[in-house]
Amino acid sequence: MIQATGLTSNARKGSPPAVDDVSFDARAGRVTALLGARRSGKTTAVRLMLELQQGRGVTYFRGRPLHRIAHPSREVGVLLGDVPGHPARTVRGHLRMLCSAAGVPVRRADEVLEVVGLVSLREERLGTLSRGMDRRLGLACALLADPHTLVLDDPAAGLSTREGRWLHGTLRAYAELGGTVLFTTEDAKEAARVADHVVTLDAGKVVADQDVADFARTRLRPRVAVRSPHAARFGVLLAKEARTSKRSVEVITEDGSRLSVYGSTCADVGDIAFRHGILVHQLADEIGDAGPSAAATPITDDRPASGNGGNGRNGGAVASADTGADAQAGDGTDGPAEASAVTAPLNSLSPTSTFVPLAEPSTPSEAQHRAASNGRAPGGEPARETSVALPTLPPPITVRTARGPLRPVRYELRRATGIATGPVTGALVLAVSALLSVLLARSGHTPQPRLVAAWPQALPLPPAALGAGLLGAFAFGEEFRHPALAADRGTVPRRLGLLAAKLLVGAAAALLLGVLTVVGDAALLHLVYGPELTQVPADWLSLSVSWLALVVGCAWAGVLAAGLFRSTAAGLAAVVAVPIVIVPLVQKALEGPSVRTAAGLPGRLRDLALVDWPFGIERFAAAAMRMITQPVGGALMLSLSALLCAYLLTALRTRAR
Repeated sequence: MIQATGLTSNARKGSPPAVDDVSFDARAGRVTALLGARRSGKTTAVRLMLELQQGRGVTYFRGRPLHRIAHPSREVGVLLGDVPGHPARTVRGHLRMLCSAAGVPVRRADEVLEVVGLVSLREERLGTLSRGMDRRLGLACALLADPHTLVLDDPAAGLSTREGRWLHGTLRAYAELGGTVLFTTEDAKEAARVADHVVTLDAGKVVADQDVADFARTRLRPRVAVRSPHAARFGVLLAKEARTSKRSVEVITEDGSRLSVYGSTCADVGDIAFRHGILVHQLADEIGDAGPSAAATPITDDRPASGNGGNGRNGGAVASADTGADAQAGDGTDGPAEASAVTAPLNSLSPTSTFVPLAEPSTPSEAQHRAASNGRAPGGEPARETSVALPTLPPPITVRTARGPLRPVRYELRRATGIATGPVTGALVLAVSALLSVLLARSGHTPQPRLVAAWPQALPLPPAALGAGLLGAFAFGEEFRHPALAADRGTVPRRLGLLAAKLLVGAAAALLLGVLTVVGDAALLHLVYGPELTQVPADWLSLSVSWLALVVGCAWAGVLAAGLFRSTAAGLAAVVAVPIVIVPLVQKALEGPSVRTAAGLPGRLRDLALVDWPFGIERFAAAAMRMITQPVGGALMLSLSALLCAYLLTALRTRAR
């Protein structure tokens, strides 16, 4: 069950708020439609409910606000538009990746694919899906964690009649199993066909809150649609006949050749056309939309029943014969009365937690608030001015912090391996390194360590280090370019767990790339020039550690910079900036004579330790210190420290705010 109370968006300068004091309920086992024309505040109200936008008000999902729910995706499934996934990822791979983020078994992906009818397209790329198939995938993403509530923003927009029928049948089947369904729409006939309850918004306010039977009786009216090349003349004749027979008939000119006739029948309109010799191209019974003012019912004593007069236009303005209020006229015929039912099985909709009833609020109730604003006591008696207190404002809505994946390492592995970007980058790096090492060996002026690493003096970094930095930049850059995690969160999460997973996977990829580069270059040099260039040096251990530390450091710099600046290009630029900008600065800071040295530092560190170091650890500590004191190593450590501090500062500041 959804209980929304006092939803109010923050007003912009010189304009009223897009949503003003919107309150309604959406009950379990029923489909609720949030109806309104464009710019009526439907999407803003949904975003306020999901705490994706700042404002005021409170929304309870089965008695709890969303920020109090430990795992929101397991309580509320959200569909706010197209699926924000990488176009090269497969349908099944995308869902399996989101399974890791939601903390559900990967077999759940195959189950929801069967429910939404995408089993035959599970290996298709996201970029090749049609609008209808993309909407099915979005519904599968919303159903992935088996939520109790579905919230969908205009889900049938742009769909064909067949796809729309399927979607409506799925929502109906979900509600019949006990779930709560709330969707927004602009089409009053769609709301009447699908929903059990309709909440009508106009200019950011609730103008009607009705069951579907009352809504259809007050909002939808039968009409006769007429197309004729003599529409203007025919309209005058119809109005004249209505006045002569003293009948309440409304004739509306939709465009140059179309009329909408309310209060008459096809037989009467056809007889009039025949008698006057009017050529008619179309004559059909339809259900017209009378606009929000027709369905508006008094909700409070101080709110006008007709809203803003229904001044919007859909097909053409209709003058009501009974009330004289402006309304809207629909422009299409009705589809089938009943949507097709879904035969695929759905899992249990009830989560393990029990229902928590909504507690009595400490602030005045909505009825008391409205009575106070009317100057009347709750019992209906006029209240004295001295006893009327100013109503308490609804609590503020702050944008909730995006939660990270529940299984971040699995999520990151599936994200990195689900597309060909990583393997293609690695293959290009290995090919360039091999070719470069052969060319360097031909000249004969490059030392063996640089020769095996394919690192000429003219390049600031070897190809393997640049490739590792690019792979690290892809880790966060692709998250912001194709924000799969932001579908129901509004933004990409920057939690420390996700960062640690990306650093771990990035380090593993960098180590693999560094080892393959050295092995591949050595094998090719041995094949082309013989064994003299592949002799193992005496200090191979320290050289290996330095090489692996270099590629891992570049990968981490790419991850941190891309996460900080939200761009792949920024991550790669941070890697390249280390030897070009940071190294000269470090060299300039360390140049000149040194009076004191840090000799014996590993031994003094051992004396400070509370436990004995393992045998031989001093040698590795000394090697690490020598690596850090080198210009490239020191610059890389300095860059990593600065990027990590900046990332932590921004992440913690967001959580604190």
